[in-house]
Amino acid sequence: MERKRVLSGVQPTGALHLGNWLGAIRNWVTLQHQHDTFFCVVDLHAITVPHDPALLAQQTRQTAALYLACGIDPQLATVFVQSHVPAHSELCWLLNCITPLNWLERMIQFKEKAGKQGNQTSVGLLDYPVLMAADILLYNAHLVPVGEDQKQHLELARNIAQQRLNGRFASDGETVLNVPEPLILPEGARVMSLTDGRNKMSKSDPNDNSRINLLDTPDLVRKKIRRARTDAVTGLTFDDPERPEAANLLALYALLGGRSPAAAAQECGRMGWGRFKAVLSDVVVEALAPIQQRHGELMADPTALDRVLSQGRQRAETVAQASLERVRTALGLAPRTPETP
Repeated sequence: MERKRVLSGVQPTGALHLGNWLGAIRNWVTLQHQHDTFFCVVDLHAITVPHDPALLAQQTRQTAALYLACGIDPQLATVFVQSHVPAHSELCWLLNCITPLNWLERMIQFKEKAGKQGNQTSVGLLDYPVLMAADILLYNAHLVPVGEDQKQHLELARNIAQQRLNGRFASDGETVLNVPEPLILPEGARVMSLTDGRNKMSKSDPNDNSRINLLDTPDLVRKKIRRARTDAVTGLTFDDPERPEAANLLALYALLGGRSPAAAAQECGRMGWGRFKAVLSDVVVEALAPIQQRHGELMADPTALDRVLSQGRQRAETVAQASLERVRTALGLAPRTPETP
């Protein structure tokens, strides 16, 4: 039986943190054994907001290395860099031409980020969801792992494929590109900030103490956990909505320590914050150690990483180009002239 295709990716700006790993990448490791998986480093998305050009290429390679260090196997999954496959940009333009402007103007993330950037807001930020749609549709993905904050973007991709592309340009009984379905993976999907348990852990938070980065040293991990926001109540629990920090840190302990939520709650139900933070620190440091070791090995051997990304690009391009040509044909663009020998 043909395996369903899954596509996902993470921006390379900022350091990947526990939320990225537990909410996304750790699930990818499981998915690669069950599905035909494509995992890209979405560097084109990273330049829709102000960024440091001097760091982007290095961050892109570092992110790809972290994919592998976290357990993504290039023999099972296709790992590549988004900008290395030009079809992403071309399909984005083609989809731009059939996507209503008001669909983009109502996107929640655009409103939030544009409000912060003011007059510096770029067209790329507005167009971010169409590029995301191009990423997904280019590989005829059946399933896309999404958190709550990305569900609206996936719904836009579905609408573009179903209503604007297939609905207007497909031949009778056929489709130009597949309409993807969301793959919701709830466990660990929302790791919250260490400084505010009501907000999601984020790379864009200016306070580095709000997150534990995958490459943080053991000393820095312990320092951040010691400083994590707590309350005056003894004992950890998931049950009190007025104690979001307790629920968040207890969830981290369960996820990283391989315990069920019930077992973690029973073990830590009467534990004081000082003792719990020491125990949690040990669990986090131990969980990150093999990732950091493998990442260091990969970054020290650039040839091996280049080989993985080159092989991934070649496979991605083969699939992407076939999809792009179907869209070009459906929209009525003239066929490309074959290259002469």
